[in-house]
Amino acid sequence: MKQPTFLLAPDSFKESMTAKEVCVAMEAGLRKAFPEATYVHVPMADGGEGTVQSLVDATGGKIVEKEVLGPLGQAVTAKYGIMGDGVTAAIEMASASGIHLVTKETKNPLITTTYGTGELIKECLDQGIKKIIIGIGGSATNDGGAGMAEALGVKFLDTEGHTLPRGGGSLGELAKIDISELDARLADVEIIVACDVTNPLCGETGASHVFGPQKGATPEMVLTLDANLANYAAVVKEQLGKDIRDIPGAGAAGGLGAGLLIFTQATLQRGIDIVIEYTGLRSKLALADYCFTGEGGMDFQTKFGKTPYGVAKAAKLEGKKVIALAGYIGEGVEVLYEEGIDAIFGIVPGASDIEKLLAEGPQNVKRTCENIGRILKLA
Repeated sequence: MKQPTFLLAPDSFKESMTAKEVCVAMEAGLRKAFPEATYVHVPMADGGEGTVQSLVDATGGKIVEKEVLGPLGQAVTAKYGIMGDGVTAAIEMASASGIHLVTKETKNPLITTTYGTGELIKECLDQGIKKIIIGIGGSATNDGGAGMAEALGVKFLDTEGHTLPRGGGSLGELAKIDISELDARLADVEIIVACDVTNPLCGETGASHVFGPQKGATPEMVLTLDANLANYAAVVKEQLGKDIRDIPGAGAAGGLGAGLLIFTQATLQRGIDIVIEYTGLRSKLALADYCFTGEGGMDFQTKFGKTPYGVAKAAKLEGKKVIALAGYIGEGVEVLYEEGIDAIFGIVPGASDIEKLLAEGPQNVKRTCENIGRILKLA
């Protein structure tokens, strides 16, 4: 009897397991039922938290640490990944400029900066990297990517030629953008931005109105920040000839999407599509009999670009059965049965406190996969 091949392609279970650890637990459980089967691990992510780790794990790369400027100008230790080919890097902007680096008391999008993200990009240039994948979720900033650009040599000046203070609060005073010292190496580097939001830079659906409040903006600050980004967009259009104000995704990460489009050779793509490409998921699916995926929580929102949805779509193109696991199964999850997922299993064995459940994640995944494997064997 031919032994099956299981392709294991989960996201991380946030605060419990990395995607790679989920793969290990899945295999350990399935091996109880199928000890002679083949197991292929493809740790996944959707462009948000865990993307760097998944791409590094999937390609045999390495994680690198770099001290940079945090969103409030403080020193922070950020991480980025160099993938197995040695010339492709992966950055999560949140590692340098994320909301987790400010507190409820200190978050202030008038002054937070993406400067540290720019430092990570510069570090990649120094390492001879030729392609950079940047995930831009989870930011603490609303500066249009100006801080990032400053770290790469751009000067933002007022009417008197003085350098503007960092942060979105000063962009209303922007009169001149000097790109004469922009790092020339950027012209030869492809930058792919993992961006799953379609918000423009300005207006009611723009960066300031939609995301500003969660970064600490009061209603008055939202209006100021939006007006400042509008001025920024106008100066960019007039002086650099780029009209980025209404491009879908330009408002991501407080306008970092716009900044990357303005100052680098960047393109915006859905995060899950990027990870599918760089992990070689499709070619590995072709050899599999079953595909297992999952993440910490699944509900009706999973179909809007989350990992299990993306994996299922890719698997169905290859005609594969897809089984998903989740720590939490929420409202409307049944819509996923129309999107390529054949079965969804919760891993929680019973009522318990959240810390215990997070700690016991690996054994819960293992037990659930053993039970699924025994059902598959019966069938």
